[in-house]
This record gives sequence, C-alpha cells and structure tokens, in this order.
Amino acid sequence: MSEPLQSTPNPLRGRDDGAGPGAGLSAPFVKRGNVTGAAVSAFTASNAETLLSATDPVAQTLEEAQFDLGEGPRWDAVRTRLPVLIPDVRESAFLQWPAFGEVLARLEVGALFVFPLTVGAIDLGVVELHRTSPGSLSGSERLAVEVLAGETAWALLRWTLQDAQPGAPAIFPSVGDSNTGTGATPGTASAPAGLPNSRREIHQATGMVLAQADVSAAQALLLLRGHAFSHQQTLHQTALQVIRRELDFTPPDGTSPERPGLA
Repeated sequence: MSEPLQSTPNPLRGRDDGAGPGAGLSAPFVKRGNVTGAAVSAFTASNAETLLSATDPVAQTLEEAQFDLGEGPRWDAVRTRLPVLIPDVRESAFLQWPAFGEVLARLEVGALFVFPLTVGAIDLGVVELHRTSPGSLSGSERLAVEVLAGETAWALLRWTLQDAQPGAPAIFPSVGDSNTGTGATPGTASAPAGLPNSRREIHQATGMVLAQADVSAAQALLLLRGHAFSHQQTLHQTALQVIRRELDFTPPDGTSPERPGLA
C-alpha cells in the first residue's frame, strides 16, 4: 500500500464558477496510465456522490452516463472493490450494460478501466480511465495507476474527514504528479468548462421524491433515473424539474408509487 500523501499547504478550495474543484486529481492518471482521459468521483461526508475532476468532455460524459443510468463498470468496481478492466468495449460492454452501451456507441472509446478508491474498509470513490483505441494496460501502467489511486484515496480520506467537521469549508484535495512535479496549482482549477462541483440538486430532488412517494432513498433515486431514461433526459435535468415543482412523484390514491413521473 502506498504511503499517505502529506497535507497540501494551500489546498484547492471548492468553487462555484463552473471550473470544478479538484481539477488536478484526474490529470496525473492520464500520464501514468498512458490513457486518453480520466475522471475522479468521490463519496463524501456531505454528498452521496460527487464528480470532482474530469480531464475532458468524454471522461465527463462516461462518468455522468453511468451515474444517470445506474449501470456500468464503475458500479461493478464499487460493489466488488476490485478494478474492472475492459480492454475492448466492443466485445463485452454492450452485453453487460445495454443502456450504457448505447452511450458508448456514440463516443470514441475503445477501452475502459475503473479502479476503486479505498483505504482499508472505507470506500471513498472511483477513478475511471478510457482510451480511444482498444488495448490492455501493461503491467507497469496498471501498477502506476494503482499507486496513484492509493495516494488519491488517502487525499480523499483527509478531505472527507475535514468536510465532516461542523462549519468546515469545502476543501478539495490536490494530487500532483510526483514524477513530473505537475498537478493542480493551489487556488486554481483547470477542469473542462461546465464540470459540476457536486450533485446537490440530484440529492435534493431524491429527498423530495422520497417524501412525495413514501419510498426509500434508493427507490427515490431509481424513480428519478427511470423518468430520466424514459424521457431521454439527463438525471440532472429531471432533478431540476422536481426542484422547480414541475414534476411530482406523489401517487394518486390507489396507485403504486413505483410508476415514475407521476404529475
């Protein structure tokens, strides 16, 4: 197991200007893993799931599509706590995850590699890597990614513990590339424009649907996903409709709350 990173003297703080926090988290994975793009997501104390960093629009789309659909290799990695390596998405991804496979068909993606971010028994997030062409990670590339994943997991753990303190500011970790000295500069961000810094609207809408339909949080999220999929929307678009009171999941008398999109 890699050693924990030392605390960052001037941590990158959360921003709401669309640049996205933690922009330096995903970039080192591209160089060390010899991949085209990467995205890092965290499970935090204050948010159920948050996209922290993506190196490019394709990496962002892959992450968001899996979150919206509730299927894909990221969920297998979370469930098993083991890497999910797909050197050729055309051979297996469409059979294992049909809905996510439709998204892949529209993207220039040949290979996917997902690594869980864990410290001991604690699940902290995932890192998702992709290549435009099919091909496996070499032994040295996989080792480099696993070492960096361990360092990132420790950084996320420190952030989560800080984030859990009452009144603590939103402090996001910054992991540089120890081989080159590159990484996020404190106080700056370089993520693609429009990268969301949290999924608070989705979490808020999930809570509203939970109360409206009298279901569990997991079932409420499933209702949102079902409505989004059936109406060809993103999960975020559906969540905003709920928050704006344009969409209500309160079931009419005598009907099942499991039918999505009751208005």
